[in-house]
Amino acid sequence: MYRFLLTPRWVILHIVVLLVIPAFVFLGNWQFGRFEERSASSELITGNLGAAPVPFEQVEVGEANKFRTVTATGTFDAAHELVVRRRSQNGRPGFYVVTPLVTAGGQAVLVNRGWVKAAATAETPPDVPVPSAGQVTVTGRLRLSETEETTGIKDREGLPQGQILLINSEALSKRLPYGISGGYVELIAQDPQAQAAPEPVPAPEVGAGGGLNFAYGVQWWLFIGVAIGGWLLLIRREVNDRKAASVAS
Repeated sequence: MYRFLLTPRWVILHIVVLLVIPAFVFLGNWQFGRFEERSASSELITGNLGAAPVPFEQVEVGEANKFRTVTATGTFDAAHELVVRRRSQNGRPGFYVVTPLVTAGGQAVLVNRGWVKAAATAETPPDVPVPSAGQVTVTGRLRLSETEETTGIKDREGLPQGQILLINSEALSKRLPYGISGGYVELIAQDPQAQAAPEPVPAPEVGAGGGLNFAYGVQWWLFIGVAIGGWLLLIRREVNDRKAASVAS
């Protein structure tokens, strides 16, 4: 009665089922792994955003401290201010404004002072509020240097004067007359307050911590049951059809 299971058509079906089951197991495990990674990242960012501010020089620039609230005191160097192309905010095209903050020790910290809207053309400099003169203390979120891999933005040369594509402290240190600390600070507040300033960059959306990945993982594992159940159902139906045909004959 079950010899039909060894026919070419059924052998192909067995092979397909035996291939999709480990594939679904792999995809489910991969989604669960992504869930764990994103949940850990979400918890880390949430904790860093809620932590009390600490001096920039006391924090190691790295994944463990991304978005940590830090403070830095110094003087803005407006002469070496840069604007970062291809930065939209609330659906509007524009630029980030990056100004070095030179500390008392002569080392500078790159500060993203915020967002400004784009001018009429890409070649026209945007209207940027002048940074505060004199000593200021800034409070902001610690960010890691941007790269092509982390942003998906391809860096290139030949941009208009004072424009860049990536906020990368290592690359920018080559064009400034002083040393630059790693990473940069995304401005939240400054003391004393500026009379005019770019639009603040919103805090990052922490998200659901990979909840969708968990759901997708469960979904892939449910597909395993569907594949096995469908396979057994087809076999049972074939057996019943053969029994009915045998009785009829």
